[in-house]
Amino acid sequence: MIKHLNIYVYGKVQGVFYRASAVDAANSMGIKGFARNEKDGSVYIEAEGEDSALEKFVGWCRRGPARASVERIVDEESDMKNYANFVIRK
Repeated sequence: MIKHLNIYVYGKVQGVFYRASAVDAANSMGIKGFARNEKDGSVYIEAEGEDSALEKFVGWCRRGPARASVERIVDEESDMKNYANFVIRK
């Protein structure tokens, strides 16, 4: 089943290519949506895809790229928005 997740990523996740790496990870897993930096230093992600792909993507979000230091993530299911691709939003 396809679903939508809102994912909040906290820790050292800005200035470490987290969003760019998230695009690569999402594209390799068939995830659609976006990632953006938040003013509080976190990264906010909306992700849509199959349950199994989202599970893998959330696992990736918990680690992030090599230079990131993820302290915690919060994910919640939300309404589908039917994104066409995965992009970085400003």
